[in-house]
Amino acid sequence: MRVHKLTIAALAVAAGLSLTACQGDSDNADGQSTGSSNSSSSSNDGKDTAGKETDGKSAGGENTAVGGGGSDGASDGGSGSGKDSGKDSETAKCLTDHLEITAADGTVGGDQEETVVVGFKNAGAKDCLLTGYAGVDLKTNYGRVSAERTGQEADPVVLKSGEDVFFGVTYPKNDTGGSGVRVEGLVVTPPNETKSVTLDWPGKASLPVTEDGSGTPVRVGPIGSAGQGG
Repeated sequence: MRVHKLTIAALAVAAGLSLTACQGDSDNADGQSTGSSNSSSSSNDGKDTAGKETDGKSAGGENTAVGGGGSDGASDGGSGSGKDSGKDSETAKCLTDHLEITAADGTVGGDQEETVVVGFKNAGAKDCLLTGYAGVDLKTNYGRVSAERTGQEADPVVLKSGEDVFFGVTYPKNDTGGSGVRVEGLVVTPPNETKSVTLDWPGKASLPVTEDGSGTPVRVGPIGSAGQGG
């Protein structure tokens, strides 16, 4: 089954979204802690079933997943910088099953946009190669929002066993005064992989919507574009 991916602009006309706060919705609607903690965690249940995502299960206060089910769409990683060394060409790509994937709120006070930092840790015994961009989708109460690539240069990264690398996901602040679109999960697919993992969303609870679909999109940076925690 192919996943129908929506943009924020498309969400603007979905189901007659209310742009007012009359329902008293806050960034933590229904009392749930979607954005109440700086980080959250999930872990694989040990199943590797093609065509299904791994649901995040809260554990230990950090958003972590090792491995994952099959994604409905592959991440092609995008083009690299052309700086691959001979060692890079001999290193196998990083597989979802061998990566510990984390997500945490990385927003810094004064930023115009909110940020979530996603981390890949090589949980395998051998070095592996990450090139380009990961696939990132936000699960919302009105469908999926796919992150756009920033277009930054994407250098290949050889990830040694036990090492981490991070990248950022930016999204607009919901300062419209309305309830917006509620974010319910983060789907991450490593570069050039077909398996994804679903993590708890560690950011703010909602995205803004406008009647004309204008506004700032959700964006993802290349591998290595963020430091630990932002």
